[in-house]
Amino acid sequence: MSDLTNLTITEALDSLKKKEITSVELTEAHIQAMEQNRHLNAYIVETPELALDQARASDARRSGGDVGVIEGIPMGMKDLYCTAGVQTTAASKILEGFKPEYESTVSKNMLDEGMVMLGKLNLDEFAMGSSNETSGFGGVQNPWKRKGDDTVLVPGGSSGGSSAAVAARIAMGATGTDTGGSIRQPAAFTGICGIKPTYGRCSRWGIVAFASSLDQAGPMARTVEDCAVMLQAMAGYDAKDSTSVNCEVPDYRSLLTGDIRGMKVGIPKEYRIDGISDEISKLWDDGIAWLKDAGAEIVDISLPHTKYALPAYYIIAPAEASSNLARYDGVRYGLRVAPEGGNLIDMYEATRAAGFGDEVKRRIMIGTYVLSAGFYDAYYNKARKLRKLIWQDFDNAYKDVNVILTPTAPSAAFGVGEKSDDQIAMYLNDVFTVTTNLAGLPGMSIPAGLDANGLPLGLQLIGRPFDEGTVMNVAKVMEKAANFTAMPEMAQKKAA
Repeated sequence: MSDLTNLTITEALDSLKKKEITSVELTEAHIQAMEQNRHLNAYIVETPELALDQARASDARRSGGDVGVIEGIPMGMKDLYCTAGVQTTAASKILEGFKPEYESTVSKNMLDEGMVMLGKLNLDEFAMGSSNETSGFGGVQNPWKRKGDDTVLVPGGSSGGSSAAVAARIAMGATGTDTGGSIRQPAAFTGICGIKPTYGRCSRWGIVAFASSLDQAGPMARTVEDCAVMLQAMAGYDAKDSTSVNCEVPDYRSLLTGDIRGMKVGIPKEYRIDGISDEISKLWDDGIAWLKDAGAEIVDISLPHTKYALPAYYIIAPAEASSNLARYDGVRYGLRVAPEGGNLIDMYEATRAAGFGDEVKRRIMIGTYVLSAGFYDAYYNKARKLRKLIWQDFDNAYKDVNVILTPTAPSAAFGVGEKSDDQIAMYLNDVFTVTTNLAGLPGMSIPAGLDANGLPLGLQLIGRPFDEGTVMNVAKVMEKAANFTAMPEMAQKKAA
C-alpha cells in the first residue's frame, strides 16, 4: 500500500471499512509527517496524544459497528474554532494561553462523526489577511516552490495553515473559515479543493468572530469528494447560532453523479478585469471548454455591481471586526497588560497595543472610522446598500443559470514579503471571491492547472443558496477533466 499520508479521505474510509488499516496506523503516519514538516509552521498547537486517544476510540467504535461519516480520519482544526481544553488563539498573542471550556458546534459535529484531531492550524491573525503573514505565531510556508527557485511562498490566507497542511500531507483534511475568500484563495494557492458553504449552512457558534455577517465555516481537502464528506459532517442546524438555517443537510456524496448535461453555466463579463494574466484567462477558457464537453450550456451573464464589491467588503468587514474585537480588553480572558499606576482605560489601551498585530489594528481603525457618527451614512450605509445590489445581481443571474464559473484568484502564490508593504495589492487577492460572501452564496475552488513556474492555479464555481450539491457535482466534472495530479515536491518524495 502507498504511504498512508497520500490516501484521500474517501480512500482511507474505504481501507478502514475493509480493515486493511486502522485509525491508529493512519494517525501515527500523520503525526510522524507533522513532526517532519514543522518548518512549514502549519500548526500552532499539535495534539498527538489526544489524536491517538481519539484514534483508539474510533477503532473500538468501528469494531462495534458504530461508524461516523469521517470515522477515524486525522484532520487539522483551524485555530479559530474553540476546542475544549485545547488552546485557541485565533493566531493572536492577545489570546495566547486561552483554553476554552466548550467545543465549537462544527468541531463537535466532526468529533461526533469520528474525526481525529491532529492539532490547531495557523492562520492570519483573527482571519485578517490573504497570505498568512499576519499570524502572531509566525507565517506559514507554502509547501510548493517555483521551478528552480527556493523563494518561500505564502500559502494564501487566512486559512493558510489549513491549506498548507492538506497540500503537504500532514492532515487528510482541515477546517477553514471564509469571510472574503479565506478558504478558496488558499486552496487555489496550494493545489487543493475548498468550499465556502451558503451562509447559515454551518454553525458559527464557538468560532472566533471576524465579521459576523460574512464568516462561514467550510472544509478543505485534496478532492471534491473529500470536501463533500467533510461538509456532511460539519453542517447542520444549531439553535445556539441565530444565523443558522434550519434546513436538511443532503448526502453530498450521493449528489456527485458527474452528469451535468443541460445545466447552464454563467460566465460573468465583469470578472475579465484589467491586469488578469494570460495564464488565468486561458485556464478560465479551459474550464469553459471542459463544461461544454460535459454537456453544459455556457451563458454569458452580467453582474454589474461587481466593481463595487471590494470597496464595499473593506468597509463592512472592518466595521464588524471593530465591533467584535472590542471584547478583547484584558478583563475577561487572554492577555492583560496593566501599566503601573494606570486606570482601566490605560489597561485597555496597553493590552490591545501589545496583543493585536498591525493588520488587526489597521482594520479596527478603519472599521471604527466608518461607523463613527460623521461617516456612518457616507460609508457604512452606502456599503450595505451596495451589498444588497450585489445580491440582486446574483439573484437575477440565477434565473438563467445553475452555477457561475470564474477564476479563484488573480495570480498564483507569491513570495513572502512580496506584497506585504502594499495593502491595496494584498486586498486585491480577494477580487474574485468577496462577492460570494457579500451575497451569502456557496463557492468552491478546485485546482485546475499549473502556471509557467509550476505553481497551482484554481477555478471557482459559485452556486445558488443552499445548492452546494450542484456546485460540488459540477466541480467533480471539472476535477476529472483537469486531471490535476501535481503535488508539492516534498509530497512527491513521500509518494515515491
